[in-house]
Amino acid sequence: MKKIKEVIVVEGKDDTKQILKAVNADTYETNGSALSTVDIARLKKLQETRGLIVFTDPDFNGERIRKMISNAIPGVKHAFIRRDQGVPEFKGSLGVEHATPEVIRGALENLYTQGTVADAEITSTDLKTAGLTGKQNSRYRRERLGQILGIGYGNGKQLLKRLNMFQIRRQDFEDAVHQLDQEEAK
Repeated sequence: MKKIKEVIVVEGKDDTKQILKAVNADTYETNGSALSTVDIARLKKLQETRGLIVFTDPDFNGERIRKMISNAIPGVKHAFIRRDQGVPEFKGSLGVEHATPEVIRGALENLYTQGTVADAEITSTDLKTAGLTGKQNSRYRRERLGQILGIGYGNGKQLLKRLNMFQIRRQDFEDAVHQLDQEEAK
C-alpha cells in the first residue's frame, strides 16, 4: 500500500477509515466545519514539517474548511472527489467516507498545489467566452469543467479563483473546454 508523506486533512473519523483502506497515511480530523486557532496553529506546524493535503467533502462545509485552511496556510495541496463519487449507498451525507479506495487513490495522485491569484492565466472574459458564465447552461458547464480538471465545482467567481489558485495552465483549461464542447455536441 502506498505511503503518503503529507498529513491528510479530513473532516472526521469515517473519512480517516476510508482513506486508510486506500493508502497508508496520517490524517488530521477537523471534527466539523469550525476550525479553532489551535487547529490552524497545529496545521501550520504540520505544513512546515510534513506538508498538508486538504481532502474535504465535496459540499458546502467541506469547501468552507478548504477555504479557511487555504487562506491561513500557503502552499497546501488539495485533493478532490466529484460529488457523485461521495454519494452514500444507502443513507447519510455526501462525503469522502463514501468514496471507493480507487477514487481516493486517484484523487491523491492528482493533487493541486495552491498558488497565488497573482499568477492568473485565466480571466473572467475566458469564462464568459467558454460559456461558463452568463448562459442558461453555465452552471452545468462549470460543474462538468470542475470534474474534467479535478478541481471541484464553483460559481463563476469561485471557479475563476480556483483555476488560477491551482495554477491551471491555459492549455489545460482550453483542452477541458474543448472536451466539454465535444460532449455537448453528441
